[in-house]
Amino acid sequence: MTHGDEEGDARAVEIAPADLAPDTLRRVVEAFITREGTDYGLVEKSLESKVADVMRQLERGEARIVFDPESESVDIVPREGRR
Repeated sequence: MTHGDEEGDARAVEIAPADLAPDTLRRVVEAFITREGTDYGLVEKSLESKVADVMRQLERGEARIVFDPESESVDIVPREGRR
């Protein structure tokens, strides 16, 4: 799912981080981080640091977890209006 795909957003189902078991949430975040093409800028960070950054974004409501039933994929996207 792309971040700007309005049609995709209409199909997407938001998943609250609290609804996932802690180990499942971590695996979702790690999969997002290690996905090919994910860019974190010029400074290389450890996996632990990246996981902590994404977890904070989820906790603060700056990002959300979405499930696309059509592609059966999970993504983490910026919350609209908080970019």
